[in-house]
Amino acid sequence: MTDKVRTEPNDVDELCRAHLPLVHFEVRAIGSRLPGHVFTDDLVSAGMAALAMAAKSFDASLGVPFGRYAVRRIRGALLDELRSADWATRSLRAKVRRRDAVHDALAASLGRRPSVAEVAVELGCSVAELERLDADLHASVVLRLDVITDASGGGGVADAILPSTDATPEAVLMARERQAYLRDAIEALPERLATVVRGCFFEDRPMRELAEDLGVTESRISQMRAEALRLLRDGLNSQLDPAMLASSPDRPANATGAVARRKAAYYAQIAARSSYRDRLSMPTADEAAAASMTG
Repeated sequence: MTDKVRTEPNDVDELCRAHLPLVHFEVRAIGSRLPGHVFTDDLVSAGMAALAMAAKSFDASLGVPFGRYAVRRIRGALLDELRSADWATRSLRAKVRRRDAVHDALAASLGRRPSVAEVAVELGCSVAELERLDADLHASVVLRLDVITDASGGGGVADAILPSTDATPEAVLMARERQAYLRDAIEALPERLATVVRGCFFEDRPMRELAEDLGVTESRISQMRAEALRLLRDGLNSQLDPAMLASSPDRPANATGAVARRKAAYYAQIAARSSYRDRLSMPTADEAAAASMTG
């Protein structure tokens, strides 16, 4: 029997850094299904610890992508953390189960959803006591934590009892369109302005480094960034809300002047860079992150 391949310390650090977004993605996914009083800081800590443990125990020779392996470990750690924070006592859980059983029996016999008063009469308690039971339950983690997510990552029973937090199809298409226009607006910028935008916002490069590459001062980089952001704002408005251009503080005073012509040409470049079909088929950042997790 061969020994298990051990992950080197440098590889562990690299795996953790590269897959850190998985922790925040999973915390957001579970956090959206929890009561507002549940803080996510502890969940993030538990998820990061699970990610580190997954990196240390990862065996690449098994052929399983690290992202898929780590996600399972992270989800398990998050559920364990939530279970430890479940404040409901056994007696409270027993009362809730009895209440639910009576509610279901009444619904079956009446052929409709019973009222709170009807459930209270059947239980032999007052409406106030029944409402207090609900208040006590909602002071704890009110979900069955073992069904927040199932083995395949789905919502399980939680999907059936909680309102969906997924974006509507319309919202998804609008997000895709905005993101595609932003991409096109950046690509249509003058080369030096595009370099500054990518460096500052996508590559996390310091201004000093950008200044050295472009042969200018750091203050000039700051000016270029501000100029690029103004162009991007007006460029997006030109496609998504043209009426906003009329109120833009950077609207050229002379509608037929050189500045106005340059801006009009920039807007036309944005519109021509991709088709309507291409924009709506471009995945959003969240969709791309979800796809990378399962890839």
